[in-house]
Amino acid sequence: MKNSSIAEYVRLSVPERIELVEDIWDSIAEVPEELPLTDAQAAELDRRLEGYRLNPEEGSTWECVREAIRRT
Repeated sequence: MKNSSIAEYVRLSVPERIELVEDIWDSIAEVPEELPLTDAQAAELDRRLEGYRLNPEEGSTWECVREAIRRT
């Protein structure tokens, strides 16, 4: 890790700090295999997948969900 301190980052403007966080997040997203799921997350994904398999007509399409998010 570089010799940067938190104080240096706090001096950045809010938009610059947001951009920094976005850049950091993007770098993390490039290596998803380094972010293992917790047992709780895996169980929730399994539960949702099973729910979908049992009743694939239930729920909302991605298009509907995206539109609902954009309306808020």
